[in-house]
Amino acid sequence: MIQKIVVKKNLDQNNSINDDLKFWLSKSPEERVSTVEYLRKQYHGSTARLQRAVKVIQRS
Repeated sequence: MIQKIVVKKNLDQNNSINDDLKFWLSKSPEERVSTVEYLRKQYHGSTARLQRAVKVIQRS
């Protein structure tokens, strides 16, 4: 069973940056890396790595 949790805060006391930091620090490094990888795949597609471009210039 899923329990609903509601937290009421005053707008003056809203400190979302610290709340976000506390949340992510409570997660394991593996969970954080997997979340970043998930977001990267959403943004860049399902490629395994970012594409790289190489330009070779010959000097005389």
